Amino acid sequence: MRHNDRMAYPESAALRALIDDRYGELAARCRAAGVPLHDDAGVAERIRRTLLASDFAFDVWCRQPQLLAPAGLERLRSGSDASARIEALKLPDDEAACMTALRRFRQAEALRLVFRDVNALDELSETLSATSVLYEVLLDAALGWSERALVARYGASRDHDGALQRLLVIGFGKLGGSELNFSSDIDLVFAYPRGGQTDGARALDNSEYFVRLGRQLVRLLNEPTMDGICARVDLRLRPFGNAGRLALSFAAMEQYYQSEGRDWERYAWIKARPVAGDRAAGKQLQELLRPFVYRKYLDYTAFAGLREMKALIDAEVARKDLADNLKLGPGGIREIEFIVQLTQLIRGGREPSLRVRGLLAALTACEARGHIGAARARMLREAYVLLRRVENRVQMLRDAQTHDIPADALSRERIARGLDYPDWDSLHAALVRQRAGVSEEFAAVLMPQGGRTARVPAADKVLWQRACDESLDAATLEASGFVPGDELADALLKLPQAAVVRAMSPRSRERLDHLMPQLLDAARATAAPAASLLRLCRLMQAVARRSSYLALLEEQPAARRRLVRLFADSAFLAERVIAQPLLLDDVLDPRIDQLPLKRADITAEIARVLGTLEEREAEAELERINEFKASTAFRLGLAFNDGRADAVATARRLAALAESVVGAVLALAERELVAQHGRLPGEGSGFSVLGYGSLGGEELGFASDLDLVFVYDGRRAHATSDGARPIEGSRWYQRLAQRVMNWLTVLTRGGRLYEVDTRLRPDGSKGLLVSSLDAFVAYQQSRAWTWEHQALLRARTVAGDAALNAELAAARRAILAVPRERAAVLVEVGSMRARWRAERDRSDQRRFDLKQGHGGLLDIEFALQGLVLAHAVEQPALLGVTANAGLIEACRVAGLLDSDQAALLAVAHADLLQRALACTLDLRPRVVPRDAELEQLCGGVRAVTDALGFAFS
Repeated sequence: MRHNDRMAYPESAALRALIDDRYGELAARCRAAGVPLHDDAGVAERIRRTLLASDFAFDVWCRQPQLLAPAGLERLRSGSDASARIEALKLPDDEAACMTALRRFRQAEALRLVFRDVNALDELSETLSATSVLYEVLLDAALGWSERALVARYGASRDHDGALQRLLVIGFGKLGGSELNFSSDIDLVFAYPRGGQTDGARALDNSEYFVRLGRQLVRLLNEPTMDGICARVDLRLRPFGNAGRLALSFAAMEQYYQSEGRDWERYAWIKARPVAGDRAAGKQLQELLRPFVYRKYLDYTAFAGLREMKALIDAEVARKDLADNLKLGPGGIREIEFIVQLTQLIRGGREPSLRVRGLLAALTACEARGHIGAARARMLREAYVLLRRVENRVQMLRDAQTHDIPADALSRERIARGLDYPDWDSLHAALVRQRAGVSEEFAAVLMPQGGRTARVPAADKVLWQRACDESLDAATLEASGFVPGDELADALLKLPQAAVVRAMSPRSRERLDHLMPQLLDAARATAAPAASLLRLCRLMQAVARRSSYLALLEEQPAARRRLVRLFADSAFLAERVIAQPLLLDDVLDPRIDQLPLKRADITAEIARVLGTLEEREAEAELERINEFKASTAFRLGLAFNDGRADAVATARRLAALAESVVGAVLALAERELVAQHGRLPGEGSGFSVLGYGSLGGEELGFASDLDLVFVYDGRRAHATSDGARPIEGSRWYQRLAQRVMNWLTVLTRGGRLYEVDTRLRPDGSKGLLVSSLDAFVAYQQSRAWTWEHQALLRARTVAGDAALNAELAAARRAILAVPRERAAVLVEVGSMRARWRAERDRSDQRRFDLKQGHGGLLDIEFALQGLVLAHAVEQPALLGVTANAGLIEACRVAGLLDSDQAALLAVAHADLLQRALACTLDLRPRVVPRDAELEQLCGGVRAVTDALGFAFS
């Protein structure tokens, strides 16, 4: 629809008023600034059309009305890209002034891009290319300034032979493909040719020099100022991601990709190219890495990499409800890229003509070689152009890095009319039509051997058909190997009649009908066919609205078999998947070597995950933390279930995960509280979280709750916070503790983080939720029972202010390291243990309670605690260990256990813990049938505790 057609479909009154008001505002700004605005019909029409499409353009013109002067209008009409004007950009030596100049140049050039695009002066390819050029020249200018600044301090970088070295800036993604979005971030990786050092008086090793240079470059572009940012820089594509060094030598890059490179990195390098710095050296690096990207043979392993990435994207779409997302949603831009890039990776090693970067150029190359037919290529090209035009206009509207169409009617009207559609409904219909074609094409591409083309077992097809016809009965199922069949027959009969199944699209229902017989076949081969299939029926209902999950299970037979085995082996993990189908991604990629297993690594990964959020809102961050916790705990469960991790290591890792989650929630709660009430005076927060029980003892189970105690710095109790709504310190800490409690236990779309028990605080449930350090110490020293000191032995700080944590740890040691009579301790500990057993032990002649039974886990724990309490004053090192496994060894080293006793307790503890975790994974109580091995272990524990003097019976 062109201008004359638009006249037949006038804009709404609201849109007309918006344009009129803003045009009038610009005219007034120009008059006030003494800028002559040539209000002839041609200029006015183009300005008004730009105002229709872009709030960003209006904001820039308001701030810089001189851009509407004759010279400014000439710049807007210029067909040459930013490289023609970058020489006029003189960057001052002052860093702040340099950043201002870079940002204003970017704004003026971005305004030119909007003006030319919305007035049809450029084609889409020209707009995307010119956007890419703009950021390339900005990178070059900023890099030049940064190099001059660092050379002045450290001299120039040279290799070991004295040759000059420069930083190489590699652009990835759409920048690498010269098809950058208007408001996209720029994906960069920094590298340098060889090691060496600078030649200045303050010489730096090249590894450090180029890291500092990269940081300076990013700062110039990415740091917000009064003029905004110049470019959003993303460095996560570098080797090892956020954990890796900011810049690596070519040799280190080659070694990484040879030994560590992953499939998704191969896809990323398809579009990579030098965009600033030493471009000649960049060509050498690309040649060095070419064998990693393009294999010498037809590489059908690329399918697996594509499925991994697609599974992650589908999970993201499902998690964030991004079905309409122009980039990631079904039939979106990413699916078109995958179709083309899959062909490039499979065949690019043998056909160099396919090694091109831009999507449209690559599509043309694939079409020319016959790998994508002409009709398919035309459909993909048309869809891509429409999606990219809409995406660009969505970003031009407010200079926002988004791929979601605004929800409000006025914004939608502006986007539609700016693209020459009469209204939003017309544009939406075109998008739906094009995306449906892309989705169909993508499904056809992603169909591996054994997936949709696999033969469906005839007998199982009949079983499923009978379930759909409501003629299936228990006897038929039992004859087919599913015993008992009553409950399963009921579940299979109800599944096709479920509302979510009946509401499926024809294509999704076809997938389900193809998948169910394969699930029947796979479940029959497991150790628990009926139980596995029962759980699978519930999963099918849970994912019926998410066709991507059905497609993944249908197309990936190995993942399907793994899921069916898991549903047979572990009721607990199966329930987690049913409750959170997002965890299917972890079934598809269960490798434990990709897990962050240490607390620092988990904390860093949580920070990275939260850093990906576009908006830092508490609800969204809690949901993301929940998803991360669920995923990590699930994969730890898979590793334990598969025998790839033992019980002690698994319990320790679950505790590290919980510790990191508590820390993340505390940081979030503190940030929100500070926003409301301000900070209290002094360094740090003055708030600590003590982990008791299985968290403090680093022996957490898959379904354990968290025993927490909150302590604050009493010196700040009467201080007042410095915010707009100041409150007294004691109330500030009370609210912080309440918020942490609430956010740990609140039910979100991602589930609940943990159940929390705070009854171990001073005075139990009658006491205050949070105590001052002085009150905590006074209670422990004068009023606490022996069992409370036993509990304190397992306690450790898990989150909070480092200084207060250190004080609290010292206070704990002082409380516990006091002279005690060994005999009295043994009597008190034994009495408490006997009382607990009488109240809680569920053992009988046939079954044994792994935790409470005589010779069970708590006997080991109480014996260790009794030894530490009795001897802490002369063996203070014992107080530095809270985990039972570690305490066994510490007691041996201290001479409180002999080698045989320590070995026996260590084996018994590990075995009992292994059995307890296995019970949890099977959703069974921790009461197991007695067997000879168990009796021998528990008998050994009883012998040791008796020899030590404990009367636990």
